[in-house]
Amino acid sequence: MKVGEIMTTSVECIDPDATLKEAASRMKALDIGFLPLCQKDRIIGTLTDRDITIRAVAEGRESASTRARDIMGTDVFYCFEDQDVEDCAAYMREKEVRRLLILSRDKRLVGVVSIGDLSKVNGSQEVVGDTLKDITQAA
Repeated sequence: MKVGEIMTTSVECIDPDATLKEAASRMKALDIGFLPLCQKDRIIGTLTDRDITIRAVAEGRESASTRARDIMGTDVFYCFEDQDVEDCAAYMREKEVRRLLILSRDKRLVGVVSIGDLSKVNGSQEVVGDTLKDITQAA
């Protein structure tokens, strides 16, 4: 099975100059905990609800004035939509991440895959279990 068959296609980006308050409000409205940061059609980083908590709130930063770019993760992990799900899961294990951005071969953002998406694939429970086990043990 290909990643494009299981990915979530409704992915929203946020501008790196958006405030953390704007980012958190967008996450709340969309009921998500992860946003790619995009600038001029390029992904430059990612922001999670955990980033906001650990890198901003815990350090006493103001959510109305701190920019997403100030605390974003700069490692962008991705797979291509035509890759096999098993390869994607192996990459998640290797990089110890719970979500991957999914790109088309011309490097356009087309979706996101999470551990939850992988778990919906028939026969993937062992792969998902191993992936989640490896990720959580690394944390």
